[in-house]
Amino acid sequence: MKPIRTFAIIPNLPPALERLRTLAYNLRWAWNHQTVDLFRRLDSDLWEKSGHNPVSMLGKIDQACLREAASDEAFLAQLDQVATSLDTYMSSAATAWFTRQHGKENVPLVAYFSAEFGITESLSIFAGGLGILAGDHLKSASDLGVPLVGVGLLYQLASFKQRLNNAGWQQELFVDNDFANLPLVLQKNTDGSSVKVTVPLAGRDVYAQIWRVQVGRIPLFLLDTNLAINQAGEDRAITDQLYGGDRETRIKQELVLGLGGYRALEALGIRPTVFHMNEGHSAFLSLERVRKLMNEDGLSFREAAEQASASLIFTTHTPVEAGHDYFSPDLMARYMGDYAQSFGISWAEFLGLGRRNPSDDHEDFCMTALALRLASFSNGVSKLHGEVSREMWAGLWPGLPTEEVPIGHVTNGIHFQSWVSGDLHQLYDRYLGPRWREEPADREVWRHVENIPSEELWRCHERRRERLVAFSRQRLTDELTRRGAPVGEIMASEDVLDSRILTIGFARRFATYKRANLFLRNPERLARILKDANRPVQIILAGKAHPSDDAGKELIQKIVTLIRQQDLRSRLVFLEDYDMTVARYLVQGVDIWLNTPLRPLEACGTSGMKAAANGVLNMSTLDGWWAEAWVPDIHGVRLSPGWAIGRAESYADRETQDQVEAETFYDLLEADLAPTFYDRRSDGIPRRWLARMKAAIASLSPVYNTHRMVREYVENFYLVAHKRHGALAAEGAANARELAAWKEKVRACWPQVRIESVETQSGSELTVGCEIKSRAKVRLGPLSPDEVAVELYAGKLDTEENITGGILKLMQAVAREGDLHVFEASFGPCAESGRHGYTVRVKPVHRETDTEIVPGCVTWAG
Repeated sequence: MKPIRTFAIIPNLPPALERLRTLAYNLRWAWNHQTVDLFRRLDSDLWEKSGHNPVSMLGKIDQACLREAASDEAFLAQLDQVATSLDTYMSSAATAWFTRQHGKENVPLVAYFSAEFGITESLSIFAGGLGILAGDHLKSASDLGVPLVGVGLLYQLASFKQRLNNAGWQQELFVDNDFANLPLVLQKNTDGSSVKVTVPLAGRDVYAQIWRVQVGRIPLFLLDTNLAINQAGEDRAITDQLYGGDRETRIKQELVLGLGGYRALEALGIRPTVFHMNEGHSAFLSLERVRKLMNEDGLSFREAAEQASASLIFTTHTPVEAGHDYFSPDLMARYMGDYAQSFGISWAEFLGLGRRNPSDDHEDFCMTALALRLASFSNGVSKLHGEVSREMWAGLWPGLPTEEVPIGHVTNGIHFQSWVSGDLHQLYDRYLGPRWREEPADREVWRHVENIPSEELWRCHERRRERLVAFSRQRLTDELTRRGAPVGEIMASEDVLDSRILTIGFARRFATYKRANLFLRNPERLARILKDANRPVQIILAGKAHPSDDAGKELIQKIVTLIRQQDLRSRLVFLEDYDMTVARYLVQGVDIWLNTPLRPLEACGTSGMKAAANGVLNMSTLDGWWAEAWVPDIHGVRLSPGWAIGRAESYADRETQDQVEAETFYDLLEADLAPTFYDRRSDGIPRRWLARMKAAIASLSPVYNTHRMVREYVENFYLVAHKRHGALAAEGAANARELAAWKEKVRACWPQVRIESVETQSGSELTVGCEIKSRAKVRLGPLSPDEVAVELYAGKLDTEENITGGILKLMQAVAREGDLHVFEASFGPCAESGRHGYTVRVKPVHRETDTEIVPGCVTWAG
């Protein structure tokens, strides 16, 4: 039965406790231990039952409990302290890093778009690492005072709860997000109606309303299509579920995110100068940006694209091909056909924006290709991932060597205060001072880790391991009880694990390339290691498979089956329903964080960073962040922050790769990790292990944090993009018009550009230390020498006669011979012997900037 009228019931707080409402609706509590302690003090059991959701908690708490707290002087004093801390935090943006470093004038406003945001477990609008990274990005932007807003979708269904049946097969349970009991505020007009935007979908308008989440100083705006005004049930269901449904559902979600998100900011009077697309899901915003500039400034498509491009930043997050969204031409025609007409370009040209080969009429439209084509700044999320991405997408820039493909990297990080345990938080405060929270990227701060007494650090870590074991036992008992397991199995779960022994954690999405079963390849050897009488080991696993990923579900089932068959219940545990709560217990309580991705398919991987911030040592294949973070031991000089499984070797087949790396894992565990952990003096403290813990904290913490990451985005992308946007927009976008016209000229003239000859004064054999002088005669057609760069490209040759690690040397125009321009340059001295080679190329160069690349306009000698 539908109601004829609706109303909202809000918590009835005594006046003395009213500030609890303010605290609950600002998600700074998600990374502020004092605020969480306050809500726990109010009702610890209800805090847990509410899923760590203070808004829901305040709506359910007994009024007698509130009256008692309102008359408790100690509680009121704590409330005043926490509320004052929030007030001070919110009002001190002017003294935060961004303003101190860059002032208040002519600064960017950044719009950060992402399909998911993982800020806290109770706001379940995320699926995994991408969302957690987006949440940490907002938190650090808040701490640093960066002028930024977030834009995403508000999903009606929370991320699924994982349930394993008696056969160990994953099943999914979806629960509705109760918006009325979440830290959300509906954006309203002056007449009390909700602010709505429309998005064109297949010939009709779909409406979305806007919710606001306050993340410290940062507003996050989330779109929701579950509105009665959307007559079609399928339209109301667009924002039902993250990554749910088929390709058609996905394109509708991404249109709402990209087009709707852009329009939402306009409806709220927010005019960003920089747009950051976190993965390709939001790439349609780049088209809406172009369309808006065409309408506002009377620009052509090419002119508006140049203006828009200056303000667009794109971060790609996966080297796995399946992780990139593709839509068929038919699907694009159904949902984008009418919209595309507003750009004044052909349908083929429109689809070409999202194709690797724009002239291939059968190729699907790729959101990553669209973002890469239209954004001026693109990056991967680790050094290795940047290299892989340049190779993966090099075809978008034909003629460029892979190393020059304009995709850089900004290595991910984590938000320390969200992931460092309360115990260690206090220890850091005591021995490092408050700057570890305020300036975690300062290496000088972390040098003071050596001042932490070994005894204190070890006792702190042991307490966390004890809590992890207690948590795991309780969670396993609850899982077995819910599943209807035999009483004997349930009782046995109360004694699994041992808080005194070497504990390994492995938790992540169960995609096959992450190889969750790598260490299970030799069950007998694993069992011997785990049950060793003198150096026992235990492993705690957690993770979900995507609902449609049967291969991932099979991995989980195999692990559960092995635990039962090998009688490893006391040493090998799989925890159901991996979430942020489980993650915190694991990264804070284990001794080793294990990661075994198949190189180079892990873009970054931030779970190991969370563990490292807590003094946990990493053990991983050299992929993602660990490929740049790991360094080997140098006796007497440097301790490694953990262990590497292999040395990035690549074998001919997957079976051999897995076998070799599994054996390496067993060997390291038996010969190095376990002996180091159990090497104790009379006081029971593993001095060598602790030395590694301190080395890991000191070397990794100043690098792998989101404060450093966000600062890199600000200084290398946001500020540069803002400046370029301003320059191109000045005087009625005169510079954007001129740049677009110049590129059109270059494209039209480029077929006439040829390198007619290259001459050198040197022979075929030279000596180390020599210089080589070269002369090139180039036909430029209508282009002038100052519109091109003629460059020598020289380097050592590989076995296939390709130049590797080429060095560029700009050639100077020295003469003209009829239709030919003569360019000369010398390079050297040649420092190494061996086979070397060089060639010459021509590329266009705009006189106002040296950063423009015109795809397809590179001509090489020969």
